[in-house]
Amino acid sequence: MPKPKPDSSPAPLPAGMQLRNSLSVDGIQRSFLENRVFSQAKDEYTATPHDNFMSAAFTIRDRMMERWITTQQRYHKQNLKRVYYLSMEFLIGRLLMHAVLNLDVEKPIREALRGFGLELEDLAEQEADAGLGNGGLGRLAACYMDSMATLGVPAVGYGIMFNYGIFQQKLVNGGQVEAPDNWLRLGTPWAIERPEYTIRVRFGGRTRSVRDQGGRLRTTWLETEDVLAIPYDVPVPGYRNDVVNTLRLWSARGTQDFDLEYFNHGDYLKAYDRKIASENISKVLYPNDKVSAGVELRLKQEYFFAAASLADIVRRFLTHNRDFKDFPHKVAIQLNDTHPAIAVAELMRILLDEEGLEWADAWDITTRTFAYTNHTLMPEALETWETSLLGRLLPRHLEIIYEINARFLREVADRHPGDLDRMRRMSLVDENGPKRIRMAYLCVLASHSVNGVSELHSRLLRQTLFKDFDDLFPGKFNNKTNGVAPRRWLLEANPRLSQLVTEAVGESWPTNLERLSGLLARQDDRAFQERWRRVKLDNKRDLARVIRAANGLAVDPESLFDVQVKRIHEYKRQLLFALFLIHRYLLIKANPNAEFLPRTAIIGGKAAPGYWMAKHIIKFINSAAAVINADRQVAGRLKVVFLEDYRVSLAQKVIPAAELSEQISTAGTEASGTGNMKFMMNGALTIGTLDGANIEIAEEAGEEHAFIFGLKADEAAALRAAGYRPREWLDRVPGLRETFALIESGHFSQVEPGLFKPILDNLLGEDPFLVLADFGEYLITQQEVERRYLDRRAWTRSSIVNVARSGRFSSDRSIRDYARDIWHVGAGREVRARP
Repeated sequence: MPKPKPDSSPAPLPAGMQLRNSLSVDGIQRSFLENRVFSQAKDEYTATPHDNFMSAAFTIRDRMMERWITTQQRYHKQNLKRVYYLSMEFLIGRLLMHAVLNLDVEKPIREALRGFGLELEDLAEQEADAGLGNGGLGRLAACYMDSMATLGVPAVGYGIMFNYGIFQQKLVNGGQVEAPDNWLRLGTPWAIERPEYTIRVRFGGRTRSVRDQGGRLRTTWLETEDVLAIPYDVPVPGYRNDVVNTLRLWSARGTQDFDLEYFNHGDYLKAYDRKIASENISKVLYPNDKVSAGVELRLKQEYFFAAASLADIVRRFLTHNRDFKDFPHKVAIQLNDTHPAIAVAELMRILLDEEGLEWADAWDITTRTFAYTNHTLMPEALETWETSLLGRLLPRHLEIIYEINARFLREVADRHPGDLDRMRRMSLVDENGPKRIRMAYLCVLASHSVNGVSELHSRLLRQTLFKDFDDLFPGKFNNKTNGVAPRRWLLEANPRLSQLVTEAVGESWPTNLERLSGLLARQDDRAFQERWRRVKLDNKRDLARVIRAANGLAVDPESLFDVQVKRIHEYKRQLLFALFLIHRYLLIKANPNAEFLPRTAIIGGKAAPGYWMAKHIIKFINSAAAVINADRQVAGRLKVVFLEDYRVSLAQKVIPAAELSEQISTAGTEASGTGNMKFMMNGALTIGTLDGANIEIAEEAGEEHAFIFGLKADEAAALRAAGYRPREWLDRVPGLRETFALIESGHFSQVEPGLFKPILDNLLGEDPFLVLADFGEYLITQQEVERRYLDRRAWTRSSIVNVARSGRFSSDRSIRDYARDIWHVGAGREVRARP
């Protein structure tokens, strides 16, 4: 029998495999039973709810497999240029419902499961959140992977298969306590181990340089301690287009299971030391970097996944190509923030030491391959590594970085003779104190494109943080405003609103979010408005049940749901919201017979384990909430809820119910934000500063459909430069001094007087994020919120307009921009027509 040609289409599936790919109710039911018996070794009597979830997930995964293989075959056969998205975080959350919707099998699987007395939603609740991220950065990466698959962009995401994700947050006496997030305790149906692609990653050792016969300096990295990187592949299905891309996550293993010599001498613990140390690399997301061991582990994590990913990329390139001059034509590497920055030095090492290229050729290939997305304006948030640590763990990479820097500073000196200050500012080596490598500068220097993530952020990058680099490399910097995946954040998270939207604008909006603009024709339709309000009220009732179950607190679904859910950080100004709530509490107490709009304030988010002030803010909010919620005089007018363990699956319950979205960071501090986009897409109105993407949201919605307040970024900078004295602002706002006095009196900390003095001292002494400066205008704007909320028709109209004008904030738009302007790749497959 002749062998098939290499470019021939895949052969038809055998009959048994066709069953596993069937989309009929009968086929799904038989596949479910088969998975329950042969994968879970259970029957209808012994299967737990989690067993049934696993069986359903395997049933869905089976239906991705042929599509996955076919997609990868097409990429290989056509030798397509691929995008490699390197991110320390992928906050992918739960995947069952996402896969069901993207594969367009919701109706048959619901019917199939009901035949066994099971509900799809109940099984979906059994899935653990894959918390492989800390917040917006990781969630953005997950949305971008979804969009790349939906648009047919040939792409692979690379990250780490952490055994423990972002910690589980427990509230003990109102304070945050971190518990391990053992999301893999019961296994995951989605990650497939690929041991055949194991990579050996090296650390430590020393380098030796010798001249070869041609007089060229050759460097070898010797005497290293090695760790194995085992890949686990997670399928990423596009929306109804038969494309399935890959998220490859690396898990660390020791090069040997144990040291037999120690074991034979009875030292059983010592026998496992090296294995344990190796596998710690992928154990926990973001070890506490307040201790030196945590700092070292963090660097090991970053190099581990960068080195494994680069080796994998080079292996795949060499499958179909031989000349490394073609590398930038087949490979586009996007660095998602500075965590993967060491990949620059790693690619140079591969090209110089393993492939034998000259420096100029290697650097040219590197700079045409890499692109860098910056996610922060704060200099203290930009990663730097002490040269002593880098030299000990990665001696060859430090040599390469020094050489990059020497050549670069020569270029700066040629362009600006005698300007030593400029050279010090731009050097990759920060010599103020112990020498440190500025990893963001390495990214900027080695990338052909550097982008910010909102128009304001990108402008401020050019004007402040990277001004010298923008002057030297005009045209390198650009903007790519963030976006969110509408399949996850509207179609999946808000099925009631999705159905109403589909009735109004048709079925194509999940992949063409601009179609939501068709809702504008219905903004004044009274019957449509009434249905819109009913959807929101039903979502609020659902969230009220979640709050009752989690917090034991009854909240009124008819009240204004005012929401601030995000990572806890001073610049995000949860304190501003908390002070407003205490101010309002005092106002109600002082006017017990007055009419007040009932308001439920909902707050959620995690603080970094080593960030004392952020954790203290959580304690402060919960202490104030306990007093306010117990006070009968304010009952029915104000409730304050702090949601424990905020995560993706909880966000999908909170965001559809929100009516007011608190986006109140100090102007000039938030790079973009994506929560603001999710809230807008679900019909919440924004109260916010002109910071990050809030500016673009206000532009799209129209300022009459949002609530904008506060200092602008340049005004905030000017105030600081003039000498900001926060204590002077206490008497500028009626009731603000009384609010501080109530906190200082111990009203919210009677058991521990003075507990919140550090917060008050910080606000009155320095107030680094201008909480007091913005408080007065924030208070006035909140009064405007209440006035407009009482006009239900006007509020509903604004809600409809926000959704209608959210199309710009689809991650599909973002990825099209990256693909066109940075990666220079095309989309491969459009959404297939529904039968």
